[in-house]
Amino acid sequence: MTSSANTQDCEYITPPVNLRTKVRVKSDQEDGDFDPVAAAEKALQNLSGNFSNWMAEETGTLVKLWSGMRLRALTPDDRDSLFRAAHDIKGQGVTLGFPLASTIADSLCHLLETVQDPRQIPNQLIEQHVQSIRAIYADGACTDCDPVATELANQLAEISEQFISTLKRN
Repeated sequence: MTSSANTQDCEYITPPVNLRTKVRVKSDQEDGDFDPVAAAEKALQNLSGNFSNWMAEETGTLVKLWSGMRLRALTPDDRDSLFRAAHDIKGQGVTLGFPLASTIADSLCHLLETVQDPRQIPNQLIEQHVQSIRAIYADGACTDCDPVATELANQLAEISEQFISTLKRN
């Protein structure tokens, strides 16, 4: 608005609620003691008892989706559904205590989003990703210190990348 603008061209709206009444002001004593990182870690610790259940749900969703489509060529809608389920595990796996599941889900997401025609993706390669995530959850391979699960994650990522590279050359 320029200085020559007519003030009648605008309308001032007063909010119906004073937000200041909704906020508690911290005392001087509280202000110095608050550690947001410690508070976040405590909140995660309080929630951690549910992590295994949440990972079971995420893994179950992925396995169930895949079981309904594993015997046919993927459609674009199938790919999108599978991608969303894998992406949830990719994003939450580390927080839920399953970083290797997150790594494998990342590989699956990369495969699904990179290959233009989902019918070109071998079902066996998707099956290996899905069953690996299921096995990691079922076996409780919760850390990167599990050598078999780590090697499995690395191999799946390498095979997926080789497949993508082959498609790009053709």
